[in-house]
Amino acid sequence: MTEEPGTAGGLLEFAARQQSFEIGGVCVGGVPGARPTVLIGSCFYHGHSICVDEARGEFDRQEAEKRIRAQDDFAALTGNPCMLDVVGATPDALQKHLEFAKDATRAPLLIDGTTSAVRLAGLEYVAQAGLADRVVYNSVQPEIRDEELQAIQDAGVTSAILLTYYMRDFTAQGRVQAVRELLPKLLDAGICNLMVDACVLDLATMGQAFGAMFDIKQEFGLPVGGGFHNAVAVWKGLKTKMGLQAEKPCMASALAAAVAVGADFVLYGPIEDAETAFPAVAMVDTSLSQLSIERGAKPDKSHPRFRIG
Repeated sequence: MTEEPGTAGGLLEFAARQQSFEIGGVCVGGVPGARPTVLIGSCFYHGHSICVDEARGEFDRQEAEKRIRAQDDFAALTGNPCMLDVVGATPDALQKHLEFAKDATRAPLLIDGTTSAVRLAGLEYVAQAGLADRVVYNSVQPEIRDEELQAIQDAGVTSAILLTYYMRDFTAQGRVQAVRELLPKLLDAGICNLMVDACVLDLATMGQAFGAMFDIKQEFGLPVGGGFHNAVAVWKGLKTKMGLQAEKPCMASALAAAVAVGADFVLYGPIEDAETAFPAVAMVDTSLSQLSIERGAKPDKSHPRFRIG
């Protein structure tokens, strides 16, 4: 018999169910508050100021190194691990970006292409460069084709983000159903380190994502998170009605709220926002650590609790 989540027995059951994975030396998942939240910044995205020619994958290498290093520095400062979301507009661009990123940081890399063809080119490079253990495929979706799954398996990649963009039922429960339906297929394809993106498109869907995250952790124990910055990025009235100064506080609030309700990782958007994202997340991680300690957890000394004070 499964006990209610709010009871002592229910909390123990919940904690025992939580999974954590190590990807490229970074651990993600587990009991909220016990393990630091992983922050993921994006580089080479559409319109990124460091890009010179998006189609050809040409960019300002010095500026790219500077911004990637800043994320690494904030990770070291706060104790919150990081990953780098490497975006490419074309197959050639993504391969060039991955080739650069693998040496610019030791952090795990997300393969993030605008189309499946672009992502498959990223997989080809990863296989050739021997990076399979260090990358996360971003992302697999409910309608993913068998050919794409086979390519992931052939490249030896075992880590992926499941984006719960489930159009048959675009509700909080629909997101949970997407995991139920796709999980067996992904495990059969050798994707054993699965991070679940609860799919945030705007302010309303962020609320759905919050509800789905709790239910997914409760049922499957998988690491959960999402692109919570999207809710702020598409908020049309934010700058016009609230002023330009409101954007950063709202982004920090969105991330903090997500971590407070159980996010194990957050895609915080442009890597330039590391200076806003890391302090906000580290603050909530530190607060939650006290509760996890009272419930028997022992956070590692690298936890933000022991870093940011």
